Amino acid sequence: MTDTPHSPQTTANTEGGFARFLRATEIDPRLLGMVGGLLLIWLAFEAYSVLALGRPSMLLGAAQSEANGFLTPRNLWNLSVQTAYIGIMATGMVLVIITRNIDLSVGSIMGMVGMYMGLLQVEWLTPALGLGHPSIWIVTVLFGITMGALIGAFQGLLIAFLGIPSFIVTLGGLLVWRGAAFLVAGGKTIAPMDDTFALLGGGSFGALGRTGSWIFGLIACAFVVWAFLSGRKSRKKHGFPLRPVWAETFVIGLICAVIVGATAIVNSYVWPRGNIEKYYTAIGQELPACAASNDTIYTDVCAQFGHGFAYPVLIMIVVAIVMTILMTRTRFGRYVFAIGGNPEAAALSGINTRAMTVKIFALMGGLAGIAAVIGAARQNSATNAMGNLDELYVIAAAVVGGTSLAGGVGTIYGAIIGALILTSLQTGMVLIGYGDGSYQRIVIGVALVLAVFLDIIYRKRIK
Repeated sequence: MTDTPHSPQTTANTEGGFARFLRATEIDPRLLGMVGGLLLIWLAFEAYSVLALGRPSMLLGAAQSEANGFLTPRNLWNLSVQTAYIGIMATGMVLVIITRNIDLSVGSIMGMVGMYMGLLQVEWLTPALGLGHPSIWIVTVLFGITMGALIGAFQGLLIAFLGIPSFIVTLGGLLVWRGAAFLVAGGKTIAPMDDTFALLGGGSFGALGRTGSWIFGLIACAFVVWAFLSGRKSRKKHGFPLRPVWAETFVIGLICAVIVGATAIVNSYVWPRGNIEKYYTAIGQELPACAASNDTIYTDVCAQFGHGFAYPVLIMIVVAIVMTILMTRTRFGRYVFAIGGNPEAAALSGINTRAMTVKIFALMGGLAGIAAVIGAARQNSATNAMGNLDELYVIAAAVVGGTSLAGGVGTIYGAIIGALILTSLQTGMVLIGYGDGSYQRIVIGVALVLAVFLDIIYRKRIK
């Protein structure tokens, strides 16, 4: 039998080598575009630091203590921490936008939850339980997540059962929750937070450490291998086409290489001398000689004091994994995409779209509560500025990461990469001397418009 113009053999013959590679490995071309854009941003800031500002670069052989360009362990570590809370909220915003809604209140929810967590610790729990009680941070975290989820559920009820557009409900929430956060504390900053709670922000000692990070990296690689083997077994069982062995091996190797590389980078960021002194004072041992040496020897000899993965980054990774499973492996996720694709058809097929809307906004509020935990812990205080304008960055991260404002399309990993792109732009501009918020907002605005324009072009090409 002769091949038709649409047969697999004819398609394979007309495909280019790179297209066949993408089809075999099942790598999303949009993912490649986002990663390529991220790397381009990093290299552009590094080049500007070296060529225009004359700063030494580790890429050109400068010592770690001398290099102060963009691609240094210190800057990349800080970049990952700053990305964490935006990335966490962006994973929830993906679900909201997929279902053709919007949430403009997440920054205000974060600010209000953060303020109440500060009051809970400083004015209620500490007097009742005593300073440094081990349950303070646990109660505070559970309270913050629950409060955020309840606020989100309340907004979801207004949207689902009263028929008020999500834009209006969450715009009202943006104003109401921000005002309530100011009133509840009388405009004061609430500080300091519980010491254990503060570790969740990735500050002093708020990281996994060198050994713990390598263990985490090895476990992550083992999980990747297990996930791919399990997926291959499931495909074979249900008669779905399998990736070629070489393609599956390549993807596993690539992911593990990224994990190992990221682990090496975060472990290369050595503790400041002050932290080493605090550590040895706490355990009652003599300060090592490396902490009193000059900078170059200090970073080389004291390398065992690498920060490793910060706790906010670990929280973001856990949230991303859970949200990915929720979106791709559960009925809830299928319902989300069904509602986004065609809300009327989803309702007619028996999906309770109202209940789903409430659940999605409750989930978004809970993620804003987690972000508030990280934000308050990182600042070691609750301020009225917390979360200000973050709703715009969260929406932008989801859109830059490939979530379509038309609904029905979006990925969790795309939202994380989108958050990393936006944070990279902000951090890079500060590094090269454009730290004024006005410049940053201009760049973020241009990036958002460009992302939507590219999404429109992409959707037209695949139709």
